[in-house]
Amino acid sequence: MRSVCAFLSILCVGGGLGFAAMAAPEPFKPFDPTRYSQQPTECDRLAAHPEDPYAVAPGRTRPQVLEVAERAAAACERAVGDDPKNPRLHYQLARVYGYSGQGEKSLPHREAAVEADYPQALFVVGYLYLTGLNKNPKDVCRAGELIRESAQQGRLAGQVGYVRYALQGLFDDCPVRKDPAEMLEFLAAARKQIGGDYYQGLLVDVLEEQVRART
Repeated sequence: MRSVCAFLSILCVGGGLGFAAMAAPEPFKPFDPTRYSQQPTECDRLAAHPEDPYAVAPGRTRPQVLEVAERAAAACERAVGDDPKNPRLHYQLARVYGYSGQGEKSLPHREAAVEADYPQALFVVGYLYLTGLNKNPKDVCRAGELIRESAQQGRLAGQVGYVRYALQGLFDDCPVRKDPAEMLEFLAAARKQIGGDYYQGLLVDVLEEQVRART
């Protein structure tokens, strides 16, 4: 049987510096989707992300989006034109462009979704700033800000991802907050979302242990 480290290999590598003493965490700021239309569009049906907590249609995987990329791009362009302030639609249009190898066309739509604090976009665009993938500029400090904001908005990937990257020391030279009390709150919130998933539970357990060990 494969070891736990084989399943959670990203956690079995040390890194980062010790954290300062705990401070009062900032309050979470959940996203309010009612500010925007929740009516499903053809863009939603063709390009919603399976893990987007604010999607209004069943999610489609990357291969599924690519199968209908031309239709999806046209549908999302129309949807954004009809509802230009809706961050969900901007995120989905950026997703289609990005998958289609048109990362440069994604950039303004990624930023529009980020400016509206759309949780899925905060995490995804933060990850793109972290890695420089898909023609996105690489900016680790900007990545830390966005991924942390996605965690505050309740995005599971942001809650565990931010803690992991902070533990690795990726944000040590950045002004983004690196507070252990807040990280433990992120992990407690993540635990409520994962239910009984065994491996995700192990992930949160190990991250919690590492945060406590460094305070």
